[in-house]
Amino acid sequence: MTLDPLLAYARRMDRADGLAHYRKRFEGVASEVVYFDGNSLGRPPVAAIERMQRFMTDDWGGRLIRGWDEAWLQLPTEIGDRIGRAVIEAKAGQTVIGDSTTVLLYKLARAAVDAQVARDPDRREIVLDTDNFPTDRYVLEGIARERGLRVRWIEVELTSGVTPEQLAEVAGPQTALVVLSHVAYRSAYLADAPELTRIAHDAGALILWDLCHSAGSVPIKADAWGFDLAVGCTYKYLNGGPGSPAFAYVRDDLQRVLEQPIQGWFGTADQFGMGPAYQPVPGIRRYLSGTSPIVAMLPMEETLAMIEEAGIAALRAKSVALTQFAIELAEAWLAPLGVTLASPGDPAERGGHVTLHHDAMREVTARLWQRDVIPDYRDPGGLRIGLSPLSTSFEEVHRGFTATVEVLRGILAERAGLG
Repeated sequence: MTLDPLLAYARRMDRADGLAHYRKRFEGVASEVVYFDGNSLGRPPVAAIERMQRFMTDDWGGRLIRGWDEAWLQLPTEIGDRIGRAVIEAKAGQTVIGDSTTVLLYKLARAAVDAQVARDPDRREIVLDTDNFPTDRYVLEGIARERGLRVRWIEVELTSGVTPEQLAEVAGPQTALVVLSHVAYRSAYLADAPELTRIAHDAGALILWDLCHSAGSVPIKADAWGFDLAVGCTYKYLNGGPGSPAFAYVRDDLQRVLEQPIQGWFGTADQFGMGPAYQPVPGIRRYLSGTSPIVAMLPMEETLAMIEEAGIAALRAKSVALTQFAIELAEAWLAPLGVTLASPGDPAERGGHVTLHHDAMREVTARLWQRDVIPDYRDPGGLRIGLSPLSTSFEEVHRGFTATVEVLRGILAERAGLG
């Protein structure tokens, strides 16, 4: 029996993969489940499970409330600095673990537009694209309504994202804030972050980057690219677990300028002084509000250790190879069935996932889940394949596409009355 050349290729790639040994560090990889949703919720590291068990018995159970003074109060900035160092290339003191992505997005965007309007009352526009993640659009529309501002929309194609030319057309003397995603959640379009940042700055605007689909998957150089603000979640490529808290980046020279709108005791200069008035602590901690979610922020440290060890460049190289292999399989097996690529073909313009389009993909997704092949679905007609470079193998990708072809053929046969 002749071996499928694409399967032979997958096995060769796995043997040559310098990151292959990380796969066994994740729970569940020995099973037959094909996991194509690492860009929504990453697999749990085995070490994170073990660490949480120790935490429950030794740290929480043994040290009790003493744990706050001994370690927990510093975790938001310690883990934040680690993300800054390993994931977004930001110097210490500019990144903090806090609330959900939505809450941090609100804090930073509100602080930014308030500062901009105070500086120049004519800056009353927020620039946003029509295919940005729903939370981004909803939060910014709410802030615009709350503060009497306008949203200036950039119309984008669902298979791509915001280009420098599009931003240059709308950014100007009325722009207070630009909010963009580094990797588009639907198409995986990888934005030209340094150029878009430059265009926003040339217009006198601040820019806030959503890093949710890029952190841990593609290189980010927050300091070198001149970022003002950024937020990112930790439950995708950082494997923090369901609902793990997000991180916020605020460039150091902006930290005393931007007044965050949710004033809470974790952001005060004398937290346990319990004073009558709010006085923010100097530095990045001022963007904290309430009690830090310690239990929820610990698991991501195990993945951060792996990223530090492997290096983001190696992760990106494997990510590109995985997505390119997925595209090759789609072209060979799915394109003849009417499937089209809804992500950039050029890897330099593509993040860590691939979206494939067909009007049957909602049903395909549901049936794949029944077969323990787990992608996700995004309207209109998008099957989204999320490939985590630390935990996904090339042979796993091959198995998943084999099942996808079988399922789609079955659905098309049923539609044709042949099933």
